[in-house]
Amino acid sequence: MDLQDQLKNLFPDHITKEVDIVKPSTPEPDIWIQDAPIICKYEKRKGKPITILEGYTGATEDFKTLSKELKTKLSVGGSFKDDKIIIQGDYRDKIMAILKAKGFKVKRVGG
Repeated sequence: MDLQDQLKNLFPDHITKEVDIVKPSTPEPDIWIQDAPIICKYEKRKGKPITILEGYTGATEDFKTLSKELKTKLSVGGSFKDDKIIIQGDYRDKIMAILKAKGFKVKRVGG
């Protein structure tokens, strides 16, 4: 016995209306998937570790969107400069997993 049957037994005089449930659709931004891999490298600047992503051949706005999404998912700071995404900390493995899930080819460089 499902919930609808139980409600009919409790309230036999109630008239139910059929309502179409519309799921809100959030369109994901179309990001250019490229043939050459994105380079994911690790460096230390002023003694602090950073992860650098470079080699994206699509539009700059798409790369900025990807930068913001990565920083949000990892909950870290970073920036977008000179067609490079700079993420604070050593998150190469997590970033590579996120990008591979999106369909990008990623190449790990350094260490």
